[in-house]
Amino acid sequence: MGKIIAIANQKGGVGKTTTAVNLGASLSLAEKKVLIVDMDPQGNATTAAGFNKREDNKSIIEILLRKADWKDAIKETEIRFLKLLPSSPNMLAAEVELMSEEGGETLLRNRIHEIKEDFDFVFLDCPPSMGYLTLSSLIAADSVIIPLQSEYFALEGLSDLLSMVKKVQKRYNPSLEIEGVLITMHDDRTVLSRQVEMEARKFFPGKVFKTVIPRNIRLSEAPSYGKPIILYDIRSKGAQAYLNLAKEMLGR
Repeated sequence: MGKIIAIANQKGGVGKTTTAVNLGASLSLAEKKVLIVDMDPQGNATTAAGFNKREDNKSIIEILLRKADWKDAIKETEIRFLKLLPSSPNMLAAEVELMSEEGGETLLRNRIHEIKEDFDFVFLDCPPSMGYLTLSSLIAADSVIIPLQSEYFALEGLSDLLSMVKKVQKRYNPSLEIEGVLITMHDDRTVLSRQVEMEARKFFPGKVFKTVIPRNIRLSEAPSYGKPIILYDIRSKGAQAYLNLAKEMLGR
């Protein structure tokens, strides 16, 4: 049975989508069957995986409302073993409809178990907010990866996310765990990056991944070409970092 992992942080631009797409792609190289579910109406994971987010895709919303089946919505990517459930243009409007459904926050958990056994990993790429879609993802997930950028005030604001995790554990999903905190956009040459890493390892003892994702131009460029970094430039530092992260996760 697969593992469902939410990738969440209410701040934008911290590396959630970069991690979902590139960690998923790296795990697929180890012949792990991976599904990325684009939970963000902005559709960045959809674009980064090589699809047009403005097309009339079937998204997780249509599946939750039983207007589409998994087999009709999931798309093949360029990488064997890596699949995507894209975002769609009507996702924001449909979210309101879901919020009015009785027990709507648990619909994702109930439906995603229908395909959980088909994959080794299911990544839920959450939007940069603490709203319905992030809540639903945490309720459905086995664990959560928290990307943490190496910037000033990086640790501030995480208290809100951790508070939500605790509430979800208490009310909906007692088995939800923190898979790990992932330091992103790291530049070991700067004092600030080193300080953020030190504080993170102190604040989350034993929960910060050994692998650190560096600032890397090639990693930033890859989404504009609709490719994971391993297809765009596998020799880059960004690609090697995500391959190492995949090895670290498989070694746990």
